[in-house]
Amino acid sequence: MGHSHSHHHHHRHGSDPHHPHDHNHAGPDHLHSHVHGASASERAEELQALSTSFMDGFRQATDKTSYLRIAGIPFQRTGSDGLTQHLVDAQIISNWQIGTASPAFASKELVYMPFPGALVRERETMTFTFVSRTERSDIDLLTLLEPRLETGDPMP
Repeated sequence: MGHSHSHHHHHRHGSDPHHPHDHNHAGPDHLHSHVHGASASERAEELQALSTSFMDGFRQATDKTSYLRIAGIPFQRTGSDGLTQHLVDAQIISNWQIGTASPAFASKELVYMPFPGALVRERETMTFTFVSRTERSDIDLLTLLEPRLETGDPMP
């Protein structure tokens, strides 16, 4: 699944942008390298269900800060430069995948396949923004939930 980023901001990621702890949107398809036991699609479905439940609870919580604390979402983390980053923002973004586009064989053009209306699905992502004086990290909820799913333990 491709994700389009609806926001544009310039910031420095201290580590490889493909590392699971410093990217904007980690979709279920990135979980292939983290699967232990269950199939990638089963793990992705379970993570997506947890994520959806979490976002529903967050929306309904009258005290968002307490909800995040009870859920074990960290309010601070160490940045790549060793400075403490602080949680300053949480956002939920809705996306609808309308179709797919992929490289065509022996062509500079993409092959575009629009979905019939019944296949268009909403998917939401939740991102937590942490900042320090020198850097910003946008961390996807799935990245925070994944360790909990693997161990059954609360988030650090």
